[in-house]
This record gives sequence, C-alpha cells and structure tokens, in this order.
Amino acid sequence: MLAIKPTQLVTRSLSTKPTQITKQRMFGFMKKADPAPPMPDGDYCTATGCKPNELSARPNFAGFPVLGDESIMSQKANGTCPNPPSKDLLYGVSYETTNRVCCFNRHYAEHSGYFLQTDWLKSVSRTEATTYYDPVSGKPLFRAPIGRTFDEFLEESRAHGWPSFRDSEVVWDHVRVLPDGEAVSITGTHLGHNIPDRKGNRYCINLVSVAGRGTAAVSEKSEL
Repeated sequence: MLAIKPTQLVTRSLSTKPTQITKQRMFGFMKKADPAPPMPDGDYCTATGCKPNELSARPNFAGFPVLGDESIMSQKANGTCPNPPSKDLLYGVSYETTNRVCCFNRHYAEHSGYFLQTDWLKSVSRTEATTYYDPVSGKPLFRAPIGRTFDEFLEESRAHGWPSFRDSEVVWDHVRVLPDGEAVSITGTHLGHNIPDRKGNRYCINLVSVAGRGTAAVSEKSEL
C-alpha cells in the first residue's frame, strides 16, 4: 500500500469540476487514494472519495437532515470560516490539512482511511459516546455512537473510509446539510457529505473537521 501524506486530499463530490490548474493551486499535488473496502449498502464511494446521490439533501428520513442554504458558506475572514482552526487539535491530525479541508474547500476530503492512521482509535472511548467538536468554532457537531455499539460505528466507518454518523448522532444545533448534500457547520466549516444508504442518512465526515477540543477546553487552555 502506498503511503499517502496527510496533506493529500481526494474528491468526494463530482458535482463541480474545477480545472486541473485550480486544483493544483489549492491543494498541491494530489495522488489517487488507495481503493476503499467494498460498501455493503450502496455504491456511492469509490477509491477517490464519495459522491452524494439524489437523496443527499432530501429530508425523507424522519424529517432529517436539517437543511441550510448556500449563504452559510459565504466568504469570510478565513475562507468560508470566520477564523482559522485552533492549532491545538485532537488525534494528531495535520493542521494544514484541517485548515484546507475545513475552510478552503467544498468538494475535497482527506484521503480514505486517514482517520485510522491517526491517534483517533486509541483516543476515543469504546464504552461511552464521544463528542466531536468543530476545530474552528469549538462547538459540538457529533456525538457517537448513539443507539449502536462502538464496534458497529467503527465497522461502518472503516467500510466507507471516513467516520460515518447517523441522524441521532448529529448535533443539529450546529450542523446543516446544503441542497447538494454538503454537510457544514452553521459557521461555515466544511464537514463532509450526506450519503444515504438503505439504513437512512449517513454523514460521511472528515476527521479533521471534527478534531476540535471544544469551546470550554480551548478557553481554559488560553487562560493558563
């Protein structure tokens, strides 16, 4: 298996096709990701990422997802984000990748399986739900696993290549899904995409997009 640098990004959405020059300026050299494992619930992911389907932004599963509009991702002080991500990130993720994916990106992702190459697996609880925070705002975005075991959460995430959350695991106070299926925070952080399968909505999320420490933890650290 080829070693892939954390800064290399892969496409998850094919709805927009920027020119090769634009890609290179934004993300530098990008190598094709290793093939993802077979998907049990639909052929929406490939070796280069996941493509939202026609159900991505349709609230047809118990009223979810909660929809937002394009204005959420308007240009701000740091790309689509009001400020850069915190440099005190969890799981040993790359700050440069976090800033690119979260704030200067709408259609690309960390490479498939990246979350398993970080400290995530040995950092999270296997017996209690873990809260995942926005690295830009420090607000909670997801809490998992809910209604399933950690092993079930891990198995699904491993099969798809990215942490995969369900409706009950989303903190909807701070998360929205745009008409094209893009999952974002209400302050403009790109998170990933909604890629429904036979079980319902499945939010395919970059680990770097949920590697924040939380508002309280950041505030306490800044006061020391």
